Amino acid sequence: MIAGEASGDLLGADLMAGLLRFDPKAKFLGLGGRLMQAQGLQSLFDISELSVMGIAEIAPKYFVLKRRIAQVAADVAARKPDVLITIDSPDFCLRVAKQLRAWRFDIPIIHYVAPSVWAWRPNRAVKMARVVDHVLALLPFEPPLMQAAGLSCDFVGHPIAARPTASVAKSDDPLILALPGSRMGEIARLTPVIGKSLEFILPHYPNARVVVPTLPHLLEPLRALVKDWIITPELVIDPADKVQAFGAARAAIAASGTVSLELAANRVPMVIAYDMHPITLFLMQRMARIDTVTLVNIVSETRTVPEFIGARCRADLIAPALLTTLSDPSAQLSAMEVTMQRLGAGGQAPGVRAATSVLAFLSGRTRPA
Repeated sequence: MIAGEASGDLLGADLMAGLLRFDPKAKFLGLGGRLMQAQGLQSLFDISELSVMGIAEIAPKYFVLKRRIAQVAADVAARKPDVLITIDSPDFCLRVAKQLRAWRFDIPIIHYVAPSVWAWRPNRAVKMARVVDHVLALLPFEPPLMQAAGLSCDFVGHPIAARPTASVAKSDDPLILALPGSRMGEIARLTPVIGKSLEFILPHYPNARVVVPTLPHLLEPLRALVKDWIITPELVIDPADKVQAFGAARAAIAASGTVSLELAANRVPMVIAYDMHPITLFLMQRMARIDTVTLVNIVSETRTVPEFIGARCRADLIAPALLTTLSDPSAQLSAMEVTMQRLGAGGQAPGVRAATSVLAFLSGRTRPA
């Protein structure tokens, strides 16, 4: 199993737990973070060095990534596992798969998380079909797109829809979540913008609390970035504290990404803000096939979550949008309800569904609907 960043580590750990439920003797090799390691995987190296995003951001690490790709591919070939499951991080994972196919290494390869061909670069599914045998999709509309490209694919549900949430009363004095991302580059760009936005927001809510959930290795850099904010935020790294904060929050300013689904699961209205290297932004905008990047908007087929991307990632635009959201969150809350239903809330756990799909594919049986 290969996961290249924190979101993939979570998916991989849930899948491993599902596989162990069906086969307690299953053994796992490869690359993963602390959650996959807790399920029994011994990781080849620390995955934090792979957590880069964007064309311009990847370029400086090209040779390091290339060397790691070769290392992982060689390790797979040497260990000869029954199946290779690559998880998200396509720029890394699919290059490992491509290298193995070039060596004519005959092994079933399953990729967890379908490429977002509905958003940009639609030819990625066709390219994936050359090296991958089966795909586990998080979004319900993805299997037909993968099948059209010649890939076997099952919708297995999104793990966020099955994650427990805290039942915490929402205070009249709002708790506002600031979520600048999980990669150092995006945090460095977004944290000052969020801080400036709070200068416009907090005069309207002088008793508000601001909480910034983060990861342990980002705590000190983030502490330095928020020291000039108008309010000293609460930085939390304990998962239980994060669950409580999400449960109590009344609004959030968040980086683009799966965190929007985490907020939706907790019924936290949000404003999305994101900036990136200008070259990456220019290329992505040129290739974009949709008018929104927020998964709540996409899955619910609405546009209720405001977005401020690139040049519009400005405090004077973000702050009024958040104040409007705080005053009337009803449209967003409705869209969140639809989103969670479509992602499988209340059904079988995604890790178990993913494990069922993997085992069914390997056995050649009819895969689950």
